[in-house]
Amino acid sequence: MELKQQIENYRPYNEQEEKDKQIMLKYMNTFDDVLTRKNEFVHFTASGWVVNKEKTKVLMVYHNIYNSWAWPGGHADGETDLQGTAIRELKEETGVKNVNVLSDEMFSLEILCVNGHVKKENYVSSHIHLNLTYLLEVDEKEVLQIKEDENSGVKWIPLEEVEKESNEEWIRENIYRKLNEKLKKYEI
Repeated sequence: MELKQQIENYRPYNEQEEKDKQIMLKYMNTFDDVLTRKNEFVHFTASGWVVNKEKTKVLMVYHNIYNSWAWPGGHADGETDLQGTAIRELKEETGVKNVNVLSDEMFSLEILCVNGHVKKENYVSSHIHLNLTYLLEVDEKEVLQIKEDENSGVKWIPLEEVEKESNEEWIRENIYRKLNEKLKKYEI
């Protein structure tokens, strides 16, 4: 299914998702380059809400740019398979090898603001991420590795502690809390 159609078919969980879905579709209709970083203002990213088999912990990385514990994810960079992007980024950022996809459908969507920062010795202006989140599962026994150019830590965090670990107030209160609420209602 085409990315735009996936977003159109997505049933929002709350007001934030409803509004963000509308804006994502508007940007897709306005710009023809939202799948690449050539659009320096707004582009697609994908993240994984990565849980253990018991769904009691989330795998997170200490993101160097955000200076906070965060979900793994990254830029689409031209790919239309955003679930594949989320899996690729998870493997790159954590070193895990085996990923179980718990649903082929998006688990969440959100528009995220990224402050200006330096990456690879170049300044990147503030911009917007149109982020799609996928529910993924990884065995806690997998060997974890830091990706030094992006993060300085990788660890499993109990669901009830995720909000305490993040330094990003808006993400913590509006996104991570929502993802945990949705996970509790999710049946497999």
